[in-house]
Amino acid sequence: MSTWKINEIGKRPKLNKPLLIEGLPGIGNVGKVAVDFLIDELKAKKLYEITSYTFPHSVFVNEDNLVELPMIEVFYKKFDRKRQDLLLLAGDVQPMDEVSNYEFSDRLLDMVQQFKGKEIITLGGIGLAEVPKKPKVYCTANNKKIIQKYKDGMINDKLYGVVGPIVGVSGLLVGLAKRRKIDAITFLAETYGHPMYLGIKGAREILKVLDKKLKLKIDLNRLDKEIKDIESDMMKKTEQFSDVARQTALGKLKSKIGKEVDYIG
Repeated sequence: MSTWKINEIGKRPKLNKPLLIEGLPGIGNVGKVAVDFLIDELKAKKLYEITSYTFPHSVFVNEDNLVELPMIEVFYKKFDRKRQDLLLLAGDVQPMDEVSNYEFSDRLLDMVQQFKGKEIITLGGIGLAEVPKKPKVYCTANNKKIIQKYKDGMINDKLYGVVGPIVGVSGLLVGLAKRRKIDAITFLAETYGHPMYLGIKGAREILKVLDKKLKLKIDLNRLDKEIKDIESDMMKKTEQFSDVARQTALGKLKSKIGKEVDYIG
């Protein structure tokens, strides 16, 4: 039986060398907040629903008092012919173990290549001991060319020594993409490292970078207005899983490399 169940929604679109932006739960849920906002703001359309036996063995109880399986979804946004289209990866969870993280990341890269995509951006948070007043955004990538493309005064590319290993899909996508000659970069925003903290300020800083570089013309003021709604929805789902998944992954990694790990995508 297949580990992954991928349900295609509607007719597959023709996309112009789409850029994949990933934002799954992690430290402060920075990436998830950012991508969920992009999906809503850009009115992106759903392309795939992904479920798996490697996801946490739990279900959500929704507002209708019915259960839902944890899910990862892929959305798309088409622009005019002159612009690169977008694929947006969002979800409630990440795969729970090392093997499934590699398998899932490879499946995503297969999808990117099917659409003739040549670039990936992953998003995440850097956990700090205190709440940052103005979160900094860092980047690292699988080659220097893409760093030069996105680097400006808003981003610090001196990440060595700031974080440990980048665990999860956010890191693996960037690393595995290099084998397929796909340019990939990750943006990491500072946030408070407490498992119940929602890093909306960090997500906002990343969104500012994406808005400027990709010319998305999104209304970031609306993010400030919707913070309460986002907090409510996010907490209901991710508080059940994110800390468990993080501690499981960190524990396994620590036992293998014999040192503390301070970042998980």
